Amino acid sequence: MSLTYVILGLLQQQERTGYDLKTQCFDDCIAHLWQADQAQIYRTLDKLEAQGWITCRVEIQHDRPNRKVYQITETGSKALNQWLRTHQPLPILREPLLVQLYFAAQLPNEAIISLLEQELEARYQKLAECEAHDLPALDNLEASREQKMQRLVLELVKQREQTYLNWLHEAIATLQNQSESISESE
Repeated sequence: MSLTYVILGLLQQQERTGYDLKTQCFDDCIAHLWQADQAQIYRTLDKLEAQGWITCRVEIQHDRPNRKVYQITETGSKALNQWLRTHQPLPILREPLLVQLYFAAQLPNEAIISLLEQELEARYQKLAECEAHDLPALDNLEASREQKMQRLVLELVKQREQTYLNWLHEAIATLQNQSESISESE
């Protein structure tokens, strides 16, 4: 997936500045789905404007620097719509912890458990961030279609984090039991 389509989707929701995209969107509402830094966002905005997929207007501000406000064009909406209808390949996952565990047989169980406990803490934090999002429940009749789609995504992210937490607890228990068995046999 490309940052291009994330930005187009966000601009389809409403016009925004590059700063708004970073602070209101990438740092908050979609941080659990897609990460982007300020430089990536502005490079992509420049590329999208050059392609004619977005336009930019400058709002003059007297007490602060002028604001560049971006808006999706009809061409950009068509490109986004086409992308939305196209199945995306499965992502290539990069899981640093799993790679560490793959090669961790040389470490004592206590060191591995420490790594797993650190990951456990980070995953609990991520789950808490997901649960902090204030979206209506799926069965809420007053929720908009957009809110329901966002809730569906959020529910999957929460389930994924809970699955990871369950696996971490199981892995820690396995290593603790293995350590106890080794101690008892000595």
